[in-house]
Amino acid sequence: MDSQRAGYHHGNLREALVQAGVELAREGGPSTIVLRETARRVGVSPNAAYRHFASLPDLVDEVAKDSRRRLAETMDAELGRQKPADAVGRLTAVGRGYVRYALTEPGLFATAFPTGGKSAAGHDEQDPAEDKRRGSFTILREALAALDAAGILAEPMESATFNAWAGVHGLALLLLGPYAELPEEARESAIADGVAFVVRGLTKAPRPTG
Repeated sequence: MDSQRAGYHHGNLREALVQAGVELAREGGPSTIVLRETARRVGVSPNAAYRHFASLPDLVDEVAKDSRRRLAETMDAELGRQKPADAVGRLTAVGRGYVRYALTEPGLFATAFPTGGKSAAGHDEQDPAEDKRRGSFTILREALAALDAAGILAEPMESATFNAWAGVHGLALLLLGPYAELPEEARESAIADGVAFVVRGLTKAPRPTG
């Protein structure tokens, strides 16, 4: 506790509280984040926590930002396994990374996209810090822009963005809900088939050349 309080005096308490909130969200989603409990886990008084977060929603918002950052990192990791010139493969990787994050971090995924909260698109466009980090919405748009540049995007960018996001988000929710008990092999097949279905719907055959 002494080292944690020393960290606070050096200006690290806010981030420590956010990370404590992340751990609570990981255990059970946004409803498990409690300001007093984050203070207890960090080893400071609730009053010290309130100096950094005026209310619980302020802390939850910061945990949500951290959760979206982790989502973007997962998507980027999947992208890193694809060839830069493979636009279809890169869009597939984006979708796969999105679903895998949801399944491996369900509590953080629920916190990243709370019901009735701002969309990832809104956060990417309005939060300069998230812009600099290339949020999940930006990563998706980049992948779709690569399809468009290759001449194989089947619909306008705005509708393609909505449909791609809806497809993988719905797949993730199904695998977290009604299909949560699928055996591992069947779940992996569902991820591959579901993401491929979304990508096929957004892709058209290239125009013949010559």
